[in-house]
Amino acid sequence: MKKTLLDYQDAINKLPLKEKYEKQEILTREFLIEKEGDIEIYYAPHNEYRNIETRIFIIGITPGFQQMSTAIATAKKGLNLNLPIEQIQYECKVAGRFSGVIRKNIIHMLDELELPNLLGINSTSELFSEKDELLHTVSLIPYSVFLKKQNYSGHTPKLLKSNLLTKYIYDNFLEEYNSLKEKENVLLIPLGRAVEEVLIQLESEGLISKNQILIGFPHPSGANVNRISQFHDNKIKMMNYLQKRVW
Repeated sequence: MKKTLLDYQDAINKLPLKEKYEKQEILTREFLIEKEGDIEIYYAPHNEYRNIETRIFIIGITPGFQQMSTAIATAKKGLNLNLPIEQIQYECKVAGRFSGVIRKNIIHMLDELELPNLLGINSTSELFSEKDELLHTVSLIPYSVFLKKQNYSGHTPKLLKSNLLTKYIYDNFLEEYNSLKEKENVLLIPLGRAVEEVLIQLESEGLISKNQILIGFPHPSGANVNRISQFHDNKIKMMNYLQKRVW
């Protein structure tokens, strides 16, 4: 069963009120969900709010440590204010989803692909603000995954080569995908090759609809030194795909 804020509110309440936390404060036994060898999975209240009306589904691998820290800090503030759990879950989603350089790069690339024109908006940035009813962001693994205490990149081991991680894809990600009102018409944007490979596998198994995946979209991290060349190599193909979609 998926863990939620209700399961961890007592542990979060014990934390000091801060803007962000250090690893030694939250990579602890209280937040550890599962461990297998060097892989550890920790709770983060990052993927609990759902927008089932979405038209754009941006998919990452797993919330990194900074997202985990931001989401827990947001939950702590909400619990201190006695906000409803559902409101806290939404605020954790808004606070933790693709911020900083990653968000900037996502916006820039999708603007270059002319996605806003197809959605009837001025800029992709609106998806993260006044038009967020069009957007849902999710991770293949809903919690934070670490390999030897470092953010898991999706490559070592590969997602589909780890039984532990694959379980979360089939049990959690697909359940969330199937909860969407018009899942067959939603545009799936995988952030990077590791996520793309998983979606292609799910498509081949008939578990997601065909021709939903934006193939070739690079991981938007500033650490991805090949991002710009990958984007320009695939730009025309991605634009053609988007233009042919039924919107």
